[in-house]
Amino acid sequence: MTFMTLHAGGTFDIDAWDAEKPYEEENGTKLSRVQVGKTFHGDMVGTSTAELLTVETQAGPAAYVGLETVRAILHGREGTFVLQHSAGGGAEGQWLRWEIVATSGTGELAGIQGRGTIEMSPDGGHSWTLDYTLD
Repeated sequence: MTFMTLHAGGTFDIDAWDAEKPYEEENGTKLSRVQVGKTFHGDMVGTSTAELLTVETQAGPAAYVGLETVRAILHGREGTFVLQHSAGGGAEGQWLRWEIVATSGTGELAGIQGRGTIEMSPDGGHSWTLDYTLD
């Protein structure tokens, strides 16, 4: 069976950013846990909650990993799925990627698979893309 890859995109707002006190701090490097709430707009409309582990150095935010539960309507299909995040930066610039956790889709999004990116604009806004397939 062949699945067609679909493309979705839009923006999101960060509604909540609850950072805990760093659980490790040494030589200007801080490791912290952050809970994030978002609202999605565009081809996917809904909300999410995320749990992130972040790294901040003396130069500023450096990287994070995390899991995010999305409750949304994506191209007219309603359900939930989990995104696995990874992000970092360096000489090549910042990168922010996410991948749908296999078997995490529910409702009309059961069987969803794919990956995408997050872009930050100079004004602090966030846009997203997602390339995905559905069973």
